[in-house]
Amino acid sequence: MAVRRHAIVGLGSRAQLFAQALAASPRAELAAFCDHNETRMRVHNDWLGTEIPGYRPADFTAMLAKERIDVVVVCTPDHTHADYVVAALEAGCDVVTEKPMTTDVEGARRILTARRETGRSVRVAFNYRYNPVHRRVRELLAGGAIGEVGSVEFSWLLDTAHGADYFRRWHRDKANSGGLLVHKSGHHFDLVNWWLGRGPETVFALGRLFFYGDKTGKAADRFALDLEASPKLRALYGDAGREDGYVRNQDVFAPGVTIEDDLSVLVRHEGGAVLNYHLHAYSPREGYRVAFSGSEGRLELDVRENEYAAGAEPVPKRASARLTVQRLWAPPETVFDGQLGDGHGGGDERMLAELLGDAEPDALGCAADHDAGLQALLTGLAANRSLDTGRPVSVEELLGEIGEPA
Repeated sequence: MAVRRHAIVGLGSRAQLFAQALAASPRAELAAFCDHNETRMRVHNDWLGTEIPGYRPADFTAMLAKERIDVVVVCTPDHTHADYVVAALEAGCDVVTEKPMTTDVEGARRILTARRETGRSVRVAFNYRYNPVHRRVRELLAGGAIGEVGSVEFSWLLDTAHGADYFRRWHRDKANSGGLLVHKSGHHFDLVNWWLGRGPETVFALGRLFFYGDKTGKAADRFALDLEASPKLRALYGDAGREDGYVRNQDVFAPGVTIEDDLSVLVRHEGGAVLNYHLHAYSPREGYRVAFSGSEGRLELDVRENEYAAGAEPVPKRASARLTVQRLWAPPETVFDGQLGDGHGGGDERMLAELLGDAEPDALGCAADHDAGLQALLTGLAANRSLDTGRPVSVEELLGEIGEPA
């Protein structure tokens, strides 16, 4: 297989994962950086010990031609994904994009049209699919361990370190991120779609800004990051922020927060299974629970990621998981009970190996293409519309606006 030349656009902290993997890959080459901030591009070169050429966003298309780019990795703020994905596709490149694929109906329409017209590929970095315990859930459900799935209960807790971080950064403005239902819950909606093998059909949501924001009257002291205490954050956002004015550590209780922090969503999936989903972003601890009730039993997964947060930082603790299956009229069977790997439970490493061609495609279908990106996005977009209108939203309605067949 020929070595493929990659460019990374958007040099925030998430880009480091891709940059390091590309630098170490025998089948991929890191050939260019693109960011509006010269400091951040220099920082990544310093970390890698390289001199990867850097370009400004205005020169993005010219960069693709000059550096003979085959694949573009998009790590920019969510609301800009569609611009870079479409430009890359039209320039003849394949694309790997951080989730979400985009943040709105118009962005989805543009991406899907460009992909169809160019024949190039779009992959979405849904790393949670590659987590070994999530793979085991997929295997069990596909193998009929609990029969036909009737309902799914899914509760995700973000602690006051991780959860608050969405309210310190650009994510706090829904115009930038689509809110947590698009930016964060997209991971979770994708998992359910993948586990069930069925996409969403009808969505209803309730939610509000309860804990963060300027109406709560809380003090921000315990929620402020110390950028100077972290060499990585200081380099990417302290030093670089002096170049472009970006404030990485905004007050979570200041005006300007337009996203919700407590959300409940009901989703009827194709085939009839119903998802009951809850996300809240101000929990003392971090973790998630998901349970599937089927015609022949129940499957439960409980993941604990950390016990509590100390101010703006989580207390380090390696994630652990317990996965059980209980068939009707039988005692529960423990399928897994132990620690998970680093990097989203070991998912990052596996995902990168497949994305960069260093591993064969996964037999369970972990690879997420534009269709998977769209299906996860549809749940989030429909949920946001339900929040606005107070009514259930048909996914067929959104597909009609995007121009895709139902």
